[in-house]
Amino acid sequence: MQLLIGDLFRRNAEHVPDRVAASLGEKVVTHRQLDAAGNRLAHALRELGIGHGDRVVSWADTSLDVLPLFVALAKLGAVFAPLNARYGPEEAGSVAGLARPKLFVADAARAEAGEQVARDLGIPVLARISGERGPGVLLDANHGPDADVETPELRETDPHVLFFTSGSTGQPKGVVLSHRVNWLRGFQGVFRDQPERSVCMFPLFHMAGFTLGITAWHTRGEIAFVEAARAEEILSAVERRRANRLYCIPAVWARILETPADRFDTSSLREVDTGTSATPIELVRALKQRFPGTATRIYYGSTECGSATTLGDADVLRKPGSVGLPAPMVELRLAEAGEICVKSPYLFDGYFEAPEATDRALRDGWFHTGDVGERDDEGHLTVVGRLAEIIRTGGESVSPGEVEGILAEHDSIAEVAVVGIPDAEWGEIVCAVVVPAGDTAPSLEALQAHCDRHIAGFKKPRRLECVPELPRTVATGQVQRKLLVERINAS
Repeated sequence: MQLLIGDLFRRNAEHVPDRVAASLGEKVVTHRQLDAAGNRLAHALRELGIGHGDRVVSWADTSLDVLPLFVALAKLGAVFAPLNARYGPEEAGSVAGLARPKLFVADAARAEAGEQVARDLGIPVLARISGERGPGVLLDANHGPDADVETPELRETDPHVLFFTSGSTGQPKGVVLSHRVNWLRGFQGVFRDQPERSVCMFPLFHMAGFTLGITAWHTRGEIAFVEAARAEEILSAVERRRANRLYCIPAVWARILETPADRFDTSSLREVDTGTSATPIELVRALKQRFPGTATRIYYGSTECGSATTLGDADVLRKPGSVGLPAPMVELRLAEAGEICVKSPYLFDGYFEAPEATDRALRDGWFHTGDVGERDDEGHLTVVGRLAEIIRTGGESVSPGEVEGILAEHDSIAEVAVVGIPDAEWGEIVCAVVVPAGDTAPSLEALQAHCDRHIAGFKKPRRLECVPELPRTVATGQVQRKLLVERINAS
C-alpha cells in the first residue's frame, strides 16, 4: 500500500462525508465537499497541462480556497509550493523562481501583481483561485466534473510539497517533502478514540499549517484556520468549533493568556501544545492554571525534520527548559560542538536543486539541524542555541539563549535578544538588544550587575541597544538575529 496524501481525502469523503473537514470563521467545508472540489480543480489543472512532477507555486493568503488546490495537486502528483503571503512582488518572484514552476497561482488580492511575477518568470499562464474578475484563468472549484482523479505513476516517495524556509539567516531554500513523509508526520496511530478538532494559528504557506491539517484529517477530524494569529480570533474558533486541541508558539500563547479567561468558552480543549522557540516554565504553569484538565506538550523540530522530540505532559513541569525525548522512530545524537543531529522516516528529501546545501545538511542519513543542545542523565534534550549564533568572544563561546534567559528576568525588560557584534579586540562582543518594559530603559551597568550571580563574566553583555520591537519572522515569530546585527552595524 502506498502512503499517498490524496487517499486521505478519498477515504474521509467515503467514510465521514458530512463531517466538517475545515473551517475559517463561519465558513465550513465537509470532507465530501473538499474531496469533490479537489477533483474539480484537478481536472481543470490537467486541461492547463499540469501533471505528475510539475511544480505549482501558490501565492495566497489563508483561505479555504487554498485547500482544493492542495488536494488537487496531491492527486495529480504535482508539487504544491506555497509562497509567504506577506511577500511583495519582487520577493515573491525571487523565491518562486527557485522552484522553476510550470504554473503560478494567486488569490484575488495578488492576481495583478502575480501576473507580472508570472511574466517575469516566463510562465505563460497565470491562474487564480478566487475573484470573479481579474487577470489569468480562474480555477473554479465549484464547477466541472467531480469524478475522482487517478495518477497510476504516482509513488509515495514522489515529492508532494516544496516549502520555502524563512530565509531569516540567508537565502530561502526549497524543502522537498514526499507523500510518505507528510503522511507519516501526521499519523497518530490507530487508537485515538475521537476525531481531532484542532485550531491552527499558522498561515497556509507554512509547513505547520498543513501538518496540523493532515494530522486532524488522519483522525477523520477537522482543522479550524484563522485569518491571523490574534488571540481573539483563535479563542473564538476554539469556542465555535468546540476544539479539543490548540497548538501555539509561546509568543501567541502569551497574547492568549492576556485575554480575560471568561470571555470565551474553552472547556472543550484537552490538549494545549507549544514549541518552535524557547518555552519558559512560567508559561507552562500559566497554561496549566488557565486550562485545567488539559495536557501540555512541548515539541521541537523544523520543516526539514518534522517533530524531532516531544516533552510529554508528565514532564513539562519536572523538566523546565527541556524539549523532551526523541519522538517515535526518531534517533538523536549530539555531534561536534553539541550540534543536534536527527535521523528518522520524517526527514525531508533535500533542498530543491541545491545539492551542496543538501549535502551539508544531510550526512550519512543524519540531518544536521544547526542547533546546539545538551542532554541530561535521562536523555532529555535542551536546545541552548544555534551554531551560527554562538558568540565567540576572547576565545570563549557564549550561547545567546542562556544569556537571554537571565536578562529576561530583569523587571525593566519586556523582550530581549542577545547577538554578537564584531570587535577588533575580542572578535565579537556580547550585545543585549532590549525592548524596555516601561518608559525608562535599563542601563548596561544594571544588566551586568543582574548577571553577576548567574553567569560567568565573559558571558555578560558589553553593549546595550534599546529598540521599540524585535524583528521576527512572520510565521513562527523567531527573532531575526542577522537583521539585528546588520542594523546595529549600520547605525
